[in-house]
This record gives sequence, structure tokens and C-alpha cells, in this order.
Amino acid sequence: MEIVQLASAGRETELIDLQLLRFEAGDRFASSHRGERCAVVLGGVVEATAGGVPLGGVGGRSDVFDGLAEAVYVPPDMELALATAAPAVVALAAAPLDGRAPGRPRVIRGEDQRAAEAGKDNWSRTIRTILGPGDDAGRLIVGETVNPPGNWSSYPPHKHDRQAPPEEVELEEVYFYRLRPQGGFGVQIVYGDGQERALVVHDGDAVAIPSGYHPVVAAPGYELYYLWVMAGEGREVAPYFDPEHAWVQVGDLS
Repeated sequence: MEIVQLASAGRETELIDLQLLRFEAGDRFASSHRGERCAVVLGGVVEATAGGVPLGGVGGRSDVFDGLAEAVYVPPDMELALATAAPAVVALAAAPLDGRAPGRPRVIRGEDQRAAEAGKDNWSRTIRTILGPGDDAGRLIVGETVNPPGNWSSYPPHKHDRQAPPEEVELEEVYFYRLRPQGGFGVQIVYGDGQERALVVHDGDAVAIPSGYHPVVAAPGYELYYLWVMAGEGREVAPYFDPEHAWVQVGDLS
């Protein structure tokens, strides 16, 4: 099997560790970690075991554009084992709890998630919350967003790099992108606090966002997906919208 390090705590981020696990038929992965973990099945099916207890088959979609994910949550220091009879791809996120209470080990099915449409016009998109602020976990917040071709998300531009509740809650974030068709691209913008950069992102790229406003757009003709993983001081999502652009906001923009 292939393990790709997408973000490493202590390097690109302070808290979030994110790996991509590519399984071939018959592969098995097993490890424990000092932090809590959420394994999101991006495509295929894996047989999961947590702390020696079989959890059964997890996954089932062909790829990230084919409906809701299934995932496995495990608390710190519990061995997570994944095995496959056919090729599969899994994103494995981790974060330290630093004294916070962990959640219980479990499979997160589609019916356990919140899927919603957000925005309007060319900034409408689909948001799937896999492990939300109100779910049983200590620090991780995990979900997926799908942009139709040419559409923006993380819009109006928002940030969450300052601990000033209820106006804003500090959360670092990592995005992992997929494109359909795969040859497409998107543009990830990060700005604020003296920084301003525009990154061209392709299928399989990842970007760590420790701070700043961070809207993203899909090129026309290409659907853009990203897995988003957040961790910070708490598990409340309280984004602060750029005052210059907040006037376009409608509804609940998670």
C-alpha cells in the first residue's frame, strides 16, 4: 500500500496530521496514535477494527463525487486496523486532545451526517459534515465540500484564526482536493494579516491553512471536491467573514 503525508503536525500545522492511504487488494494497515483519529473512506470499502473490536465494512462509494462518505472515529492510543479485498482510498486525520475528553470508537454512516446546500448562484456548493461540532469527539471537525464547475466556496471569504468568541473561534484547517475530470484545476486564495497568495490546486493536492481568509474556486468544466479537517481550541465553528464581502451572505454558510 502507499501512504502519502498530506499535512504534518509541527511542520505545516500545529495540530492536524493528515495522511492518504492507498490500498491495493489484500492490503492491511494498522497503527495507534497519541491523538484522536477520523478515517474517511474516499473510495472503495475497508474492513475496520478498533481496539481489536471488528466494526465491519466501511465505505461503498466509487469516489468522492459519488454520494456521502463513511468514516471511522477512534480515540487516542487505540489501534485502528483497516483491511481491503479490493482497491480503496482512505484519508486519515489526527489531532492531539491535550486533556480533552475523546469520543467513543464508532463507524460514521451517511445517515449520521449533515448534508446541505449553501450559497447561491456561482457560489453555491454542497457541504457534507462528517464529524461536526456537536458530534462525539474531542477536537477534530471533518467534512467535505463539492463545488460545481466554475463555482466558489468558503465564500463569502471567512477566517477562523483568532480566539475571540462568540465572534470568531480559532481553528486551523487542511484542505485535500479532488477534481472531476482529474485533469482540471482550482484556485485556492489565502489572504489577510499581510499575506496574499493564490495557489493553483490539482487533483490530489493538499493545502494547510493556519490563518487568513481562504476562498476557493473551481475552473469552468471541472467539479472540485475538498475534504476539510479542522482543529483548534474548541469544537465550535464561528467563522469571521471579511467585512468587505460579507454583504453577499445568505443563510447558513458553514
